[in-house]
Amino acid sequence: MGDGSEVSERWAGWRAALPIDEYEARFEQLAVGGAAVHGEADFIESFRPGSVLDAGCGTGRVAIELASRGVEVVGVDLDDDMLAPARRKAPGLRWECADLSTFDLGRTFDVVAMPGNVMIFCRPTDRAPIVSRCARHVSPGGALVAGFSLESGPGALGVDEYDDACVAAGLVLTARYGGWDREPFLGSGYVLSVHRPA
Repeated sequence: MGDGSEVSERWAGWRAALPIDEYEARFEQLAVGGAAVHGEADFIESFRPGSVLDAGCGTGRVAIELASRGVEVVGVDLDDDMLAPARRKAPGLRWECADLSTFDLGRTFDVVAMPGNVMIFCRPTDRAPIVSRCARHVSPGGALVAGFSLESGPGALGVDEYDDACVAAGLVLTARYGGWDREPFLGSGYVLSVHRPA
């Protein structure tokens, strides 16, 4: 068992504050209560992808839902402890423990998705390399979809920094929203971006 420090100090702190089993239970309770818990999968499925790379897949919630809808999915995460529940729940799917800033699966996908605040939990120095590596896995005509919370303070990831990393990786912005239900982006709170190969 690791503590998440291989991802970043911030991720290790999140792991210490919210054990994995409690994280899993939270979504299960929301679903039992009738809450819509698959907004990310709904949004990603709207692109009608044949294949999806869930980059920073965690315990596999989004990937497993997409697979249940007939989409070919591969999940990648650096935290092997987070992958353990994913492997247990969906042993037939491909789960890879790999660093998003250096990984290479040797193939591309219709959609590469980072729905779980991946960009703010990684090390700041890994932000641009992660975008670059994810971009390499996007098929021609495909899309990189990423959502993350916007924060303030020194070193906080902003929209401009993320867009600059996408441009450097050969991607162009094609859509931006304030959430997975396509609400308008108002410049703060949460940002959901769709970039495509230039």
